[in-house]
Amino acid sequence: MRLSAAEGARLLREGDLLALGRAADEVRRRRFGNTVTFLVDRNINYTNVCVNECRFCAFFRRQGAKDAYLLSTEEVLAKVRETVEAGGTQVMIQGGLYPDLGLPYYEDMLRAIKREFPQVVIHSFTATEIQHFARQAGLSVRETLLRLQAAGLDSLPGGGAEILVDRVRQRVSPKKIMTEDWLDLMRTAHEIGMESTATMVIGLGETLEERMEHMERIRALQDETGGFRAFIMWTFQPGHTELAAHGAAEKVSSWDYMRTLAVARLFFDNVAHIQGSWVTQGERVGQLTLAFGADDAGSIMLEENVVRAAGTRYEMSTRKMVELIRGAGREAAQRDTEYRVLKRF
Repeated sequence: MRLSAAEGARLLREGDLLALGRAADEVRRRRFGNTVTFLVDRNINYTNVCVNECRFCAFFRRQGAKDAYLLSTEEVLAKVRETVEAGGTQVMIQGGLYPDLGLPYYEDMLRAIKREFPQVVIHSFTATEIQHFARQAGLSVRETLLRLQAAGLDSLPGGGAEILVDRVRQRVSPKKIMTEDWLDLMRTAHEIGMESTATMVIGLGETLEERMEHMERIRALQDETGGFRAFIMWTFQPGHTELAAHGAAEKVSSWDYMRTLAVARLFFDNVAHIQGSWVTQGERVGQLTLAFGADDAGSIMLEENVVRAAGTRYEMSTRKMVELIRGAGREAAQRDTEYRVLKRF
């Protein structure tokens, strides 16, 4: 029988952590055996200029700030080249909402990448960015997605979701895409054959019921489209953010994170993959997530700047990732964007 949102909230509030972990791990084991996958990719943040100015973000800068930047297509290509040379198979290109770039900037970037590196999967641009591109171009979201798809965009990351409850969104990111817009954009992407991931950020002042409301909205859309490849959850990183400075949010515990992860594995009977976050939780807790329902350890991230801007420091390599997975008693495998195994260790 399917777990309801109300039952999920009760488990978040009262469930025994170890019992939840065992139940989630059994679901994972039945679906994936002893294999845990990871990806080699790079996050390329093409600009830190953003008009949204979200209160939970330490990365954005206002246009004209001394440390504001915008990468050229040539600079992006150099980063993709380094990724390919390091064995990477995917790039995740994301940035702030630059006020006046125009859709051709993104189309030219995508075409250039595909021209030089046709084997690289471009898993890029959040729903927030896509909506921004569409509004700037005076196009519908569907038209914008089709143009980006024609230029080389393969799939969408789930960023921009945070908590899909407008009460929370109005408080922490009032200028950002709202719940229905995020869901509608993902629905449209799935309808044109562009799959995506779904994400959630906890620790933004949401209630446990609101966490489950978020999951329920994603599960319902997955019932409709089947377009989500994975669910990825991480915790709000408060360092250098306006929310933390005003005491409006704080970092949640690793135990809370793992409890929510286990409930997600039990709740998402229609989303194949659950990813654990070593980036925000640290390597040791990231390793523990593999016993709480996660079948994927995410990426070794050859580059990432948004979480680092909040003061989180880390270092990862293929060797360390394989050791981390093996240390959890699992078999490590490198995958591609579509979760096909490329190499076993």
